[in-house]
Amino acid sequence: MFSYESLPAPKTVLSAAASLTASAFLFKTIASDLIPTDYIKALFKRLSAELTVVIEESDGLTPDQLFEAANVYLGSKLSPSTHRIKVSKPEKDDELTVKVDRNQPIIDTFQTMKCKWTLLTERIEVPANSNARSELRFFELSFHKKHKETVLKQYLPYVLKKAKEIKDEKKTVKLHTVDYNGTDYWGSVVLNHPATFETMAMDPDKKVELLEDLDMFVNRKDYYRRVGKAWKRGYLFYGPPGTGKSSLVAAMANHLKFDVYDLDLKEVQCNSDLRRLLIGTKNRSILVIEDIDCNIGLQSRASEKEEGQNPNGDDDDKITLSGLLNFVDGLWSSCGDERIIVFTTNHKERLDAALLRPGRMDVEVEMSYCSYGGFKVLASTYLQVKEEEKMELFGEIEGLLKKVEVTPAEIAGELMKKSDDVEIVLGNLIQWLRMKEESV
Repeated sequence: MFSYESLPAPKTVLSAAASLTASAFLFKTIASDLIPTDYIKALFKRLSAELTVVIEESDGLTPDQLFEAANVYLGSKLSPSTHRIKVSKPEKDDELTVKVDRNQPIIDTFQTMKCKWTLLTERIEVPANSNARSELRFFELSFHKKHKETVLKQYLPYVLKKAKEIKDEKKTVKLHTVDYNGTDYWGSVVLNHPATFETMAMDPDKKVELLEDLDMFVNRKDYYRRVGKAWKRGYLFYGPPGTGKSSLVAAMANHLKFDVYDLDLKEVQCNSDLRRLLIGTKNRSILVIEDIDCNIGLQSRASEKEEGQNPNGDDDDKITLSGLLNFVDGLWSSCGDERIIVFTTNHKERLDAALLRPGRMDVEVEMSYCSYGGFKVLASTYLQVKEEEKMELFGEIEGLLKKVEVTPAEIAGELMKKSDDVEIVLGNLIQWLRMKEESV
């Protein structure tokens, strides 16, 4: 039978505990003297089932793409247990950028495995008076050894893909214009144009076709590589002034989250500058040359030959048509991926046929006068009224639009005239269209 009398005295227990503690401390001291600490750590790592992958911020002078992708990806994986984060706001961006801070473990689950990320820093020696950073940043990614192949072949590519999606979703679209004082000949501002495909007053079928073509283009990276073509696509928008050509470019940029490079050829001095400007554009961008028929006095290639100019575009005293053609689809055009080139013109018939051949302009979109379908989009956007709500007025407008040629810009101008009464606005529009019909 158990008896409290059989237990050792408290003094005896404390004495024994003190003896064990002293012995453990003595053993640790002897072990530290005889066995190097680094050796002990190495031994534990060797016996551990954990594998650690190191991802440094840069390889010398070149930034590491995987490091930046991990920074972006982990910023979306912060948990309530994270004690510190880094927040910044780039000058030309609208949203805050959130990233992990040092020594903050982030646990991520992929399929059935757990991955632990930690951002660490290491001091490095740099020459005196040097502007180089005195610390090296790197991620340590730890996981079970049995998942090595899955991490390298599936998880890390997944991180790269998700980081790209996050950056694209949060990207602020910028408008770039020629700036010879800039480092790459371009200056930029945020493009806050509100145009979307939903607000574009264009033929519904053309709108659907263009959207499908754009979406197919951005998803065909492997296809372009397989067939040996530069990953780019050319579009020609043509039609009368006021039909929405520039707004369509903005809608494309907002849909794809592509930056827009507005190239005014009058600002470019020669073919060499044209090539430098192309190199200065980034991937996932739209290069726009508006009013190509009158932007610059581009001669036909036959005229260039008659004047003794080099048909290959090597004349650097001015811009030539041949130089522009090389810019669009020559070797220089392959210096980048996922690029769209857009020409706009009010007079397609004035363009040299060489500009329009497939491979330069892959898709031609006619921006015509306002159709009834376009009017319904404008009425919904400007007046927030649908066809079924004002059937009689809409029907009269439909009939008039078949008789007169007016641009979407003109219709929008009439719909914007101040009045809170939808019927008054539509009635005024009908009167205006009748006057147009009588003047024809």
